[in-house]
Amino acid sequence: MARYKRIMLKLSGAAMAGPGSSIFDRGAIEHIVDQAMGAVEQGVGVAIMVGGGNIFRGNVAAAWNIERAEADNMGMLATIINGVMLRAAINAKTPTDVRVMSSIAINQIAEPYIRLRANRHLDKGSIVVLVGGIGQPYVTTDYPSVQRALELHCDAILAAKHGVDGVFTADPKQDRAARRYSSLSFDDVIRQDLRAMDQSAMLLARDHRLPVHLFNFDKPGAIRRICLGEDVGTTVTHDAPLRLVEDAA
Repeated sequence: MARYKRIMLKLSGAAMAGPGSSIFDRGAIEHIVDQAMGAVEQGVGVAIMVGGGNIFRGNVAAAWNIERAEADNMGMLATIINGVMLRAAINAKTPTDVRVMSSIAINQIAEPYIRLRANRHLDKGSIVVLVGGIGQPYVTTDYPSVQRALELHCDAILAAKHGVDGVFTADPKQDRAARRYSSLSFDDVIRQDLRAMDQSAMLLARDHRLPVHLFNFDKPGAIRRICLGEDVGTTVTHDAPLRLVEDAA
């Protein structure tokens, strides 16, 4: 039996690009579909907050001297493209109903995000893909993933990482002695400035005691295993003990 009835999957746009330099990678997108369906098959409701970094990144805006608000608008549009692609990919493989809901009005392509409507879709077993972030600049998709998770009565946030299996004492790609935390509290994350997610997102999750799982999305079946109760990657809760995995490096 699944430990969660409903989850929010925080998915970066980079997850759709795969290891190459293309905007979309077929294998990477099929992997996302398989991961999400692994939870659905356990009877878990799935909402997905998708980013847009595979299409447009803020560092490009800085290099081109583009105003931050304008850059964020482009980033929000990128998330809409990713959401439509994700809907198409899921529909191509399964009969599961998928609803793309946008914080930005774009009615010909996606439904407007309305909290009660989104909850009804989830109650009926649909996957809800959330795009447009929060609809405002100066906010990454980390914060709205927590906000929408609370609005939609999700039991946990599953924050997908790529090539890194959770939160480490240092960057494991730079420091071979880095060790992975198996669990820690929100206060530990904030006090040590671990940057697992935006601090504002972590504070909101802490204040509402919403568990956050940070894990290596590249591993097949990771979401299904978390939903079934396995401790995968790093778990952050309001009262989790600070524990390290000895062989995490």
